[in-house]
This record gives sequence, C-alpha cells and structure tokens, in this order.
Amino acid sequence: MASLARVRIPRRLPLRSLARSIQTSADTTQLHSRPENPSEPFTVKLHEDTQVTKDELLEMYKQMQTMRRMEMAADALYKAKLIRGFCHLAIGQEAVSVGLEHGILPTDRVITAYRCHPFAVMRGGSIKGVIGELLGRQIGMSHGKGGSMHIFTPTFFGGNGIVGAQVPVGAGNCTFAMYGDGASNQGQVFEAFNMAKLWNLPCIFVCENNKYGMGTPAERSSANTEYFTRGDKIPGSRFVNGMDIIASKHAVEFARRWAVEEENGPLLLEFVTYRYGGHSMSDPGTTYRTREEVQRMRSTQDPIRGLAGILRSGLLDKEAKAEVDAAVEEAKTSPEPLLKDLWTDIYYKGTEPPFMRGREREEVHHY
Repeated sequence: MASLARVRIPRRLPLRSLARSIQTSADTTQLHSRPENPSEPFTVKLHEDTQVTKDELLEMYKQMQTMRRMEMAADALYKAKLIRGFCHLAIGQEAVSVGLEHGILPTDRVITAYRCHPFAVMRGGSIKGVIGELLGRQIGMSHGKGGSMHIFTPTFFGGNGIVGAQVPVGAGNCTFAMYGDGASNQGQVFEAFNMAKLWNLPCIFVCENNKYGMGTPAERSSANTEYFTRGDKIPGSRFVNGMDIIASKHAVEFARRWAVEEENGPLLLEFVTYRYGGHSMSDPGTTYRTREEVQRMRSTQDPIRGLAGILRSGLLDKEAKAEVDAAVEEAKTSPEPLLKDLWTDIYYKGTEPPFMRGREREEVHHY
C-alpha cells in the first residue's frame, strides 16, 4: 500500500534537535493474507500487527473515493463559475478524514480549518449539503449562507477561516483539534497547548502536514519541521502516514485511547500527507513545486490507489461517481436563500433578541 511516513506511537517522546528537513518516505502497510469471507478479520503489518476486515476496508475505500469525487465535482463547479469565493479542496488527503472517522466514536467532536468538506460529510453531513453550501443554496448545510469554510454538524465544529484560531476553540470543546503545518507557528496554537497541558484536557492536537503552507514549503517557514515534537510538555506521536488509511485509523485509535480513555491528557499527532491541487482554487499549485513532484506523489503514494491494489473493487468507483453526480444535480435545483433568511441563524433558536438592526438604523427586523 502506498505510504508516506513511518508510524511509531510511543507514549512519551524526547524532543529532538532542530532539523530543517521534512519526512517524505516511509514503510508500507503489508497484507499478510487475503481472506474470502468479507467479515473475517485478517492481519496487516504496520510495525505491529493490527486486524481489519475486508468489509471495513471496502467501506473506507468507497468513502475515500466518494470524498474525492465530491471534491472533484466542487473543482468543476468552481471552474464553471457556479461556486464563488474561497474554496479549499482536500484531493489527496482523503485517508486523514476517513481514517479519523473510523478511529473515533460518533459522539467525539472534531474541529478543523478551511479544508473541511470531507470532515463535514464524515461527521454526519451530506454530499448534497456540502455542494449546496458551496453553491449558496438552501439545501446547503448552513442553508447557503456560510460557504466553503463554515459547515457544521452537532459533532463537527467547522470549518474555520482564521488560520490557527480553531485550535484553542478545539482545546476546550473537541476531542480532535486539526490544523495544518502552515498554522503551526501561530501564537494561539502554542497558547492552546499550554492551557491544555495545564488543565490536562483530553484533547488530541492533529497537524495535517501536507508539506506546503499555502505556497511555502514547510522547511522554509519552520525551524523545526517535526511538528509532533512542538508541544513542549505534551507528548507527540511520531510521523503518522497520512497517505495510508490503515495507518491513519490505527494512529487515531491509539491517540483516543491514550488521551481520552486512559486520561493521560493532551497528545500531538502529525499526519504527513499531500494535496494534489493548489492551496485554494485561486492557486495553480505549480509555481512552488514541479508538476513532476505532484505526478510522482499521485503515482506512488495515492491512498485510494494503494487500497485498491488490495481490494480489486472497481465497481465501487462507479457507485461513488453516481452518488456524487446525483447529489450535485439535487443541489443545483435547490433555490437560493430568500432575503428574509438573512435574519435567521444569527442566534441559537429560542435565544433571539426582540429585534435586530440591519445595515441602517431604519432597517429593523422584529422576531
């Protein structure tokens, strides 16, 4: 299976000397046998043996394929000028969101930055809800008023547009607080680390290191690119292979058990992953890296292709495409928000004030 970073999960790790380099290669998940019964557990080698079933792998494969199809559909809609504004896609990083979901409980809370569409779906949202939100339609998860970066579910706290600002919010409210390597040097991230350790909060801080903060390589922006070591008193889990779905799931299961079930306090995880597209739709993604690099990652490290080599299940690709195509068409037919909808969803239902001022003093809405 394609791989990107070595998975080692000791309980506490000493800080290493500062290094201006970044991990780019690692071991693979090795399949010991291929059982005939889809529900029969079988063993894979991931530095230590772990068991998965073919049914679970098939589910994870279809989910990754569907998430990629959804992001590809968003890409096409943006280029057709049906989606406007900011739009950050996670094509290539599917093993992180899907692996996370398979390693946590439905009641766990997750918060992330603006590359959030797959997390929103996996945490109880829907494809038509995400696409509808991007299109600014009533069927959207925020009723067409939030856009790409503001999508929520009861266990998913967004989608946040301010770099790094979701980390302190997650420290006090969520089990998993996600951020990127580009946000790792923000002051509020370190403040959140400090308070989480001071209060011994059961929070896992997860750095999705896709090697580029916008257009800047990690080694140019960070003196220490071993992000899992940057929690000071918080222990860190060594590079987790974010391009390997089994490695991602296994690491998340360990982190949750260590921080939440065993009540050892906060923990840092670092997923080393890669985005195939630019930082956002306005970024071609080729001015700071070569096309050959992107193609090499696609051909040798792709999480979907790696799992497909084990499963040999081409029919799931057609199912994923059909599901996304149907969701896109349904989202397109949904109407845009009405003018009166501008006054809704400002306050939690039942807590609205008697009235709300608009743009001018004379523009008043009474609830």
